[in-house]
Amino acid sequence: MPIFRSDQSYQSNLLILDAAKFLITVGLLIWLMVGSSGNLSYNWQWYRIPGYLFTYADGKFVAGPLLDGLKVTFQITIISLILSSLFGLTTAIFRLSNSFIARILARGYLELIRNTPLLVQLFFIYFVISPVFGINQFTSAVLTLSLFEGAYASEIFRAGIISIHKGQWEAAYSLGLSNFHTYRHIILPQAILRMLPPLAGQAISLIKDSALVSTIAIYDLTMKGQEIIAQTYLVFEIWFTIAAIYLIITATLSAIVRILEKRFAVDNISRSL
Repeated sequence: MPIFRSDQSYQSNLLILDAAKFLITVGLLIWLMVGSSGNLSYNWQWYRIPGYLFTYADGKFVAGPLLDGLKVTFQITIISLILSSLFGLTTAIFRLSNSFIARILARGYLELIRNTPLLVQLFFIYFVISPVFGINQFTSAVLTLSLFEGAYASEIFRAGIISIHKGQWEAAYSLGLSNFHTYRHIILPQAILRMLPPLAGQAISLIKDSALVSTIAIYDLTMKGQEIIAQTYLVFEIWFTIAAIYLIITATLSAIVRILEKRFAVDNISRSL
């Protein structure tokens, strides 16, 4: 007889399998690090790393330089994520509009941003644009990341929007809904579930790309790490710690997106019923 398993048990088994794969991967990495340490003739000093993350002084938690840099990274990432979503959605709507001017502006923005390196854009905005408008380092970094990620996000939004069957548009227009209300109440709620996975990938890319802001002397996580390395020569320990922090952040974001996917899927099923 065939064996049937509930969705809950199946998901639990998948979770256990993913956790086992993760632990095996971490174990292999640790084994490689320990095995290669002898050949490198490197004096590992992991015991010094916690002090650069946090300390307890007079019974109070005190953030270390790495956590201070992580705070700046979060600020840049969150603001850039919001603005890039707005830029992306606006550009996608412009490309789908009937206005020739809007389509030309959107196309020009996409081609300019996607065909030039992010580092060049960052330097251009910081060294050329910011002196003219009096923009500080933080604003320059946020603007650059928002424009860069927004160009890629716009294609995700556009693909999600055009994936909705044209009958939905016709039904909305037959009810007398405007374009704004059609997008707000009909199109985007259906498209968001299809757009979540690629948008999550774009958000993860944004988190990693934010490390480039250290090139304009913003003391984010990467810049703080470079500062500590220059003082202590703990090259491998600091870089591995920074990589682990980025891995934890991106893995957490991926887990949140999976939860949101299930939530939206359940909501769509309940609405259809």
